[in-house]
Amino acid sequence: MPQTLEQLRADHAWKKCESCNSDYTKLAKGLPALIMNSGLMQVMAFLHEKGRKPSQQHCEKLGKDLRAWLHSRFQQAIPDDSFEKFMESLMRAEPRVFQNITAEAFAWLRWVRQIAPARQKAK
Repeated sequence: MPQTLEQLRADHAWKKCESCNSDYTKLAKGLPALIMNSGLMQVMAFLHEKGRKPSQQHCEKLGKDLRAWLHSRFQQAIPDDSFEKFMESLMRAEPRVFQNITAEAFAWLRWVRQIAPARQKAK
């Protein structure tokens, strides 16, 4: 029996949160508000740039996890989940597709926000 989209989101979030720490959890909780205020592309650039610092690797991990999910859902629009290719794909995306990608980011983050604290405490 095939999984529902919600089950797929939950499964992906569960796996990605397996090794998360408290910094990842805090960032995941605030990311939807950042996206609403600044936009998906700006937030992805922020996560990538912040993640270059050794003390901020949770930023790159969360950005990478989100890119991987969006790539799996929108392979036509996002053929590669590397940061550069991902951003180029978003820049070229039709407005409707871009809106769908952003909505999917919010949907996936809802699961991460719930699962990350549970997985963190389970360690």
